[in-house]
Amino acid sequence: MRLNYILSSLSILLLGFGLMVFLPVFVALYYHESNAVMPFVYAGLISVLLSFVFNKFAGGRQNFNDLRKKEGLFIVALAWVVVSLIAGIPFLLSGINPVDAIFEGIASMTTTGATVTNEMMFSKTLYFWCSFSSWLGGMGVIVLFIAILPQFAVAGRQMFFAEVPGPPEDKITPRIKQTAAGLWGIYFVLTAIELLMLKFNGMNWFESACNSLSTISASGFSYHQISDVGAFNTRFLWIGTIFMFLAGVNFTLLYKIFIQKHFKSLFRSTEFMTYIYLIIFVSLFVTLTLIFRSGYDVVTSIRSALYQVISIITSTGATLSDMNNWPRASQILIFLLMLVGGSAGSASGGLKVVRVVIVFKYLRNEIEKILHPNIVSQIKLGKAVVSDEILRQILAFVIFYFLILIGSSIIVCAIENNITIGIMGSAYSLGNINPVFIYQGHGTINDLSPFTKLIFAFNMIVGRLEIIPFVAMLHKDFWKFNLKRSNNE
Repeated sequence: MRLNYILSSLSILLLGFGLMVFLPVFVALYYHESNAVMPFVYAGLISVLLSFVFNKFAGGRQNFNDLRKKEGLFIVALAWVVVSLIAGIPFLLSGINPVDAIFEGIASMTTTGATVTNEMMFSKTLYFWCSFSSWLGGMGVIVLFIAILPQFAVAGRQMFFAEVPGPPEDKITPRIKQTAAGLWGIYFVLTAIELLMLKFNGMNWFESACNSLSTISASGFSYHQISDVGAFNTRFLWIGTIFMFLAGVNFTLLYKIFIQKHFKSLFRSTEFMTYIYLIIFVSLFVTLTLIFRSGYDVVTSIRSALYQVISIITSTGATLSDMNNWPRASQILIFLLMLVGGSAGSASGGLKVVRVVIVFKYLRNEIEKILHPNIVSQIKLGKAVVSDEILRQILAFVIFYFLILIGSSIIVCAIENNITIGIMGSAYSLGNINPVFIYQGHGTINDLSPFTKLIFAFNMIVGRLEIIPFVAMLHKDFWKFNLKRSNNE
């Protein structure tokens, strides 16, 4: 890998991110929160300063037209770590200890939405930063910079698919820059529509902004969660449910439907239809268990089940009630749904529906080959054949996903002496899901060991990167650097 390419790329990304960090300063000034100004000023200056330092060591701006795949993987992985640490600086300068500040920054940027502090202690400025940084992370900061920076017009392809991996690699326009811009356009418009719907249904501008940023990014963190105010206005709940659902849909598919008017794409998408069927089946099951096992009325059962199922499958993680009081069968089914996650190319976490579909198709094919050894069969998504290369990548992804999940669960179980927090906490952090559910009745994240918080922070980063860049780094050949710009490794 060429170190000057990596440093130059990070320099550009950090300059742009540093300018975005200054945005909460205006929120602090508007709400007269003078103590919240300087933490963001310092964080923004640090990001800009690092940008100039990296540019200096890179020898100036580079031409990225021949960026290699592993360079793109490394830039994306390193960029996510660095911007997440910078995102934690305002928390650190607001009086939070370093480990908790790292956790907060990573949880926000990766759209996990978890917090180690009492949310009521947050200023409006910090609330806005949590929501805004989650929104940036939902679609991806790399995708944003590919869309707006001319330097990545060509080389952006390597970084785009490193940050937004998902079978198959699908573009909505011939140029990757236009694809990135199209995805961010849909993302922005959906956010704006939800904001206006919340506002005109009775929520104030600030809360509408925080909730819309939080919902579309599937982070589940905002000034007042939809579920908190839903008891007073059920319209907020239904608005939140609709936009959580959309946050879990592949944004490429949404672009094809709303911009390119390819309406048939919706029903031809195996992943989307599976996503719909999962939500309907699990919601129906949970509704029936709430009615007949927990004594809920029909309307409350339907609303609670649908909201909770969509919240979990999209990795938003917001809750309407204490699910520990729900029937055990519903809890188990919702936990399994959490492992699946939403669609590839969406703001949600988890394994992703399309990967689960392909794995089951692969298993079905293997069973058929046992019974009929000479059969020749192909795995298809709709009419498209899944190539052997993509199939291998998916199987490797799933294997590594569960290896990381099992490994972190064992370590956390040993540290915390608590199986529930060990297994479910690891699953929620790796799936980038707000872990409200598991801490109902188990204390708060702040009660955990600093080592556990760092393990969960690691899981959040790896989960947001969707394993691939991290797995690539495990090979010794990955770590070969070249200070000179050449074609040799």
